[in-house]
Amino acid sequence: MAEQSTPRTQSAKKQSAKTAEPKKTHTKKPPNLIDRTAHFVRRVFFWGFAAVCGFFLLATLLYAVINPPTTPYMFAEGRRLGGVKQDWVPMAQIAPVMARSAVAAEDANFCLHWGLDVKAIRAAVDRGRGGASTISQQVVKNVYLWHGRSWLRKAVEALWTPLAEAMWSKRRILELYLNVAEFDEGVFGVQAAARHYFGVDAADLTATQAARLAAILPAPKDRSAANPSPFVRERTRAIISGAATIAADGRADCFENG
Repeated sequence: MAEQSTPRTQSAKKQSAKTAEPKKTHTKKPPNLIDRTAHFVRRVFFWGFAAVCGFFLLATLLYAVINPPTTPYMFAEGRRLGGVKQDWVPMAQIAPVMARSAVAAEDANFCLHWGLDVKAIRAAVDRGRGGASTISQQVVKNVYLWHGRSWLRKAVEALWTPLAEAMWSKRRILELYLNVAEFDEGVFGVQAAARHYFGVDAADLTATQAARLAAILPAPKDRSAANPSPFVRERTRAIISGAATIAADGRADCFENG
């Protein structure tokens, strides 16, 4: 009589059959040299980019509340000359007409742009020469970067300026500008310049004195506020008129009321 298989024996046979089957193993293929190199490059690029962005943010935030102890150009001039003159003064201790004169001379639309004056840049390109740098761009260059004509410097300046505009007030930007700008060889900042040329404090500058200081800003080593050339005198008159105009039409509100 044939032996009948019970459900239990059938289950045991199936289990033994499964056990007898060889297990399929899936081993992960190790990455080759090209894959490892690509992964490494991606990580270096990512963390390098993050570090650069972090540096820009931290450096910009720092000078929103702390006055720069020096600048790259000021440091270099100090080493060359054996020292420089600079006395930091807050905006409250700078004659308002000095601030208006600087804006009228260098960037009349200072309150209207976000760091880059696109119209002025286009006009400069059409003329085939420079001269379109805003006060905000000049501050970024003076505070953080090196002087001299360089496409790399201009590119960094153009990228950094909107960040500075976003993190600094217009009043703070102008305060930085007036305190680090060069007014004569080894003379930096409006307080040192006012004493150097006129023997007064920055708070006591007259409209004419302020306009003369603003008139020499593009070329302080070639022009004098104390002994102005006919060109500086003519430019001084234009700046006095321009400073009065921006005060009247509201283009000074962002730094006088900011």
